[in-house]
Amino acid sequence: MQAYLLSQQFNTRPLAENSTACPANATICNGTSCVLPEDNFNETLSIVLSTVLTIMLALVMFSMGCNVEVKKFWSHIKRPWGIFVGFLCQFGIMPLTAFLLSLAFNVLPIQAVVVLIMGCCPGGTASNVIAYWVDGDMDLSISMTTCSTLLAMGMMPLCLFIYTKMWTDANAIVLPYNSIGISLVALVVPVSLGIYVNHKWPRKAKIILKVGSIVGAILIVLIAVVGGILYKGSWIISPKLWIIGTIFPAAGYCLGFFLARLAGLSWNRCRTVSLETGMQNTQLCSTIVQLSFTPAQLELMFTFPLIYSIFQLLFALLFLGGYRIYRRHRAKTKTDIEKTEQKEDSKSTSSHPNINGGFVANEDK
Repeated sequence: MQAYLLSQQFNTRPLAENSTACPANATICNGTSCVLPEDNFNETLSIVLSTVLTIMLALVMFSMGCNVEVKKFWSHIKRPWGIFVGFLCQFGIMPLTAFLLSLAFNVLPIQAVVVLIMGCCPGGTASNVIAYWVDGDMDLSISMTTCSTLLAMGMMPLCLFIYTKMWTDANAIVLPYNSIGISLVALVVPVSLGIYVNHKWPRKAKIILKVGSIVGAILIVLIAVVGGILYKGSWIISPKLWIIGTIFPAAGYCLGFFLARLAGLSWNRCRTVSLETGMQNTQLCSTIVQLSFTPAQLELMFTFPLIYSIFQLLFALLFLGGYRIYRRHRAKTKTDIEKTEQKEDSKSTSSHPNINGGFVANEDK
């Protein structure tokens, strides 16, 4: 946001019709119009909202930790097959998909770089909330998010070095290791506290989890809405980036699910890996973009992380809705089958009382 504001340092405002004097804070005045410093209200609002949202997100991750069992979480660390599959999806499938989409749509070099940066980012914390709602493996989800954020320290530079050679010098991209570190701390600390609460007070942990899951779902939508309001001035970008921003998260979800199934993971873990693959840390991508490019370059692709964020949320909600419908239909079908079996058993028992637990007369004794 700050980088965008730099590109809009001054704002030209016409004088009122009856006014002949410039405002006291005007920098240039020719009698008909004045150049005034840009109002920093949006910047202040952005800082305040970022602080509030970060605190809320930490509380949500604390509640998600309340659904994690120490033994299961540790088993994923000791036998990291699911984490390894997620690693292949996160730093194998996503960067390659970004590279292929950039080639297929023949975007500008600077636009291709931002698509690749998005593809190389680790998983976002929103995936943990959605994974809970689709009955995913929460232990795997949180361990994958933690590991991908930690491994991003080395894997992001490596992937960007490999894939950005044909468009730009990888050294020109500034990786904010401090932001990655903050993301890691903001994830690990509240989750660890949640795991501890679940271990000591499991009943209270269930209540916290229910509240946190609802707040988390609201928070994800709120972040998307706030981002749309704050960045409303930079929505005019290439239609190609809009198309890529639509296809990219959907491809991540699908490819992550199929690779997890191919690796022999259970259905709930496939759903988890799918979400961890498609849902990227878009805030980190925005930070890297702001640190790496000039205001003139930002105008060509600054909104892409927000576009990706909106469509990754939209597809995740469709995923959630489809799963809930499937689950409800399956529950009804299962209930009908059980009722049918019970009727058949009752008929069989009434027809043959001496078979399968039927009544035995005392006179036979």
